[in-house]
Amino acid sequence: MQDILVLYYSLHGSVQQLARHIAHGVESVPGVGARLRTVPKVAAEVDGPARPVPDAGAPYATQRDLEECIGLALGSPTRFGNMAAAMKYFWDGTSGLWLAGALAGKPASVFTSTASLHGGQESTLLTMMLPLLHHGMVIVGLPYSNPELNATRSGGTPYGVSHLAGADGKAPLTEEERRLAFAQGRRLAEVALRLAG
Repeated sequence: MQDILVLYYSLHGSVQQLARHIAHGVESVPGVGARLRTVPKVAAEVDGPARPVPDAGAPYATQRDLEECIGLALGSPTRFGNMAAAMKYFWDGTSGLWLAGALAGKPASVFTSTASLHGGQESTLLTMMLPLLHHGMVIVGLPYSNPELNATRSGGTPYGVSHLAGADGKAPLTEEERRLAFAQGRRLAEVALRLAG
């Protein structure tokens, strides 16, 4: 069994829900498992360091998770058209992996959630790709052969699945968003197996 790392940061739960549907898609491919991981919230120094283990949900990711997995699905809520600071902080600490070329050639996909439909879904997905490209990863998109991309009135892009969470962050995933997340996980796992040889 080989693993795909589903690495996400979620504040209100929407990105976590997408991550779980992506994981189901990954695990629909024989021989591949999903390794769900998150990152700690970035806090001001006066708040003290993050707990070493989260109170609930997925464990915190380590660089070893990146090394051991044959592919990566990366998710974050949108913060002004970019990934959240917690996820950016994690990636800023991966220069050792970059120097070693440890992620080069592995496939990766991205996903996000926004409070508003025009809240930066596509720019967030594109900017999340930048550190992955610097690491030499192969970006796996979401093709229009998924009919939900043409049908959705909420989230979903060819750059990766997205979700419209609403101003309070509580809107449930739509059927199209769930299907797209599953399809993205399945496609990533299939590509990862081919590239892993």
